Amino acid sequence: MPLIPEEPQIHESVPGPRATPAAGRTAPTPRPVPGPGPRPAPRRPGSPGPNRGSAATPLTPAQRTAGDAAKPGPPAAPKPAPPAASAPAGPQIQLIPASPEGALDAADEAVDLLLDSGRAPGEILVLTTGEQHPWAAHELSFGEASYWGQQDAGDDVFYASATARRVTARPVVVVAVNGGADDAVARALPEATRRAGTLLIVCGDPQRVSAHITAGV
Repeated sequence: MPLIPEEPQIHESVPGPRATPAAGRTAPTPRPVPGPGPRPAPRRPGSPGPNRGSAATPLTPAQRTAGDAAKPGPPAAPKPAPPAASAPAGPQIQLIPASPEGALDAADEAVDLLLDSGRAPGEILVLTTGEQHPWAAHELSFGEASYWGQQDAGDDVFYASATARRVTARPVVVVAVNGGADDAVARALPEATRRAGTLLIVCGDPQRVSAHITAGV
């Protein structure tokens, strides 16, 4: 019977330890494993990258300072306008209750207190709405020129009628409401307010003068 050649058997290769290279054969040089390389330098926004033209040259501090100075800064804030000058305030007003018969005495007491507080006599003017103050009546007996000359001298308390037109302003005005018609008092008090620089003292009936005392402020 003819012999059938025996088929060669194919064995699966089983992984195992690497064979040791035979003598005389050089083992292949192991290749390095790729790892993280050096990081690229950061780029300024808008500068070209590696494939977008030539690399940007960093600015020196002097160039950056010059560039910043050339840039327009924010507009300056407008300066606030100076406050408008307020209107001068009127004089301080004090009311001393008094009857028409006692208004002159109240005015004289007010003058004494003013002088004791340090007011100079030439700063005080005393006006009457009724009869003249006894001092004014006495001085007028020597003539009007001498009388008004004492007002111009300004070195003493001056007494006058509230209706007199030649009376000039003084820092302190004292009004004695010692009579007179209501319409005369209504005109006299605003005039006295305008003549008073810093202080107005009214000696009279509060109900009578309250409606006219601030009319001249």
